[in-house]
Amino acid sequence: MKQLYMYKEAIMNTVVNIENLVKRYKELLALDHLNLSINEGEIFGLLGPNGSGKTTTINCLLSLLSYDKGTIEIFGQPMSPDNYDIKRQIGVVMQDVAVFNELTVKENIECFCSLYVKDKTLCRKYVKEAIAFVGLEDFANFYPKKLSGGLLRRLNIACGIAHKPKLIILDEPTVAVDPQSRNKILEGIVELNKEGATIIYTSHYMEEVEQICTRIAIIDHGRVLASGTTEELKKMIKTGETITIEAVALTKNNLADIRSLSHVFDLSYQDQTMILRCSGAKHNLIRVLNYLQEQDIPFGRVFSELPTLNDVFLEITGKELRD
Repeated sequence: MKQLYMYKEAIMNTVVNIENLVKRYKELLALDHLNLSINEGEIFGLLGPNGSGKTTTINCLLSLLSYDKGTIEIFGQPMSPDNYDIKRQIGVVMQDVAVFNELTVKENIECFCSLYVKDKTLCRKYVKEAIAFVGLEDFANFYPKKLSGGLLRRLNIACGIAHKPKLIILDEPTVAVDPQSRNKILEGIVELNKEGATIIYTSHYMEEVEQICTRIAIIDHGRVLASGTTEELKKMIKTGETITIEAVALTKNNLADIRSLSHVFDLSYQDQTMILRCSGAKHNLIRVLNYLQEQDIPFGRVFSELPTLNDVFLEITGKELRD
């Protein structure tokens, strides 16, 4: 999928640095000496199955949760519950929408922005810009209950970014929204990044992460299992190509022959559909098709796919992201 944003090659300053972070809930080890470094100007994807430690990491990062061991620095300073200078530079948009139903769209954004921006004239300017940024000009005087799910998500984002933070944390911002709002949100995230914000982004949608993130960390069991750009992560796994052939009738001998072909390391066959996983090599598909033609075996549609981020996640963690 085409990248909406190209990674900056210049050396960046470290915005977030987490070293040897340990968090226990009685007998449960939620974070196991977790290390994470996020550079200025990145859209950093944080991926992990349920219970992997993503939310705990974010809560510790924001000093909303105490931890047993380790250090957390943001903008080169130790993070603590009373470090308000750092907190003013952070915008948080959590998965659960947090707005006041008694206030209009405009009043909600004003309320959150005024917590960080005390100059009333500047605050009004920022609120106006935030409303325009998320495309809610026509809904400024609406109450949240009158908004669709997608518009409510946009309001939630506007409340978190109106004060123009340098670091923005977005947790599943596109869950349960319509395609139009989803595209608007993704375009907005990229635009915020272009304007100078560093983004930490969590999502269950792999295509979103591939589309906008410049670097990704895969977390499971409270540890970072792998990190890098999408292409770097794809090079870490064995799968180089997945071949699917439909409407093909194969015997046990045929399947054994195909399994023995060079670079084929996994084969599944069900309902006359064969799926092959091959290591990175040229001509994998040609070798398979040549075998079928030599054996005079007819077949239907054929697909060849390069590894996706979902393949990376599955091979590294052994589970689907939504598990």
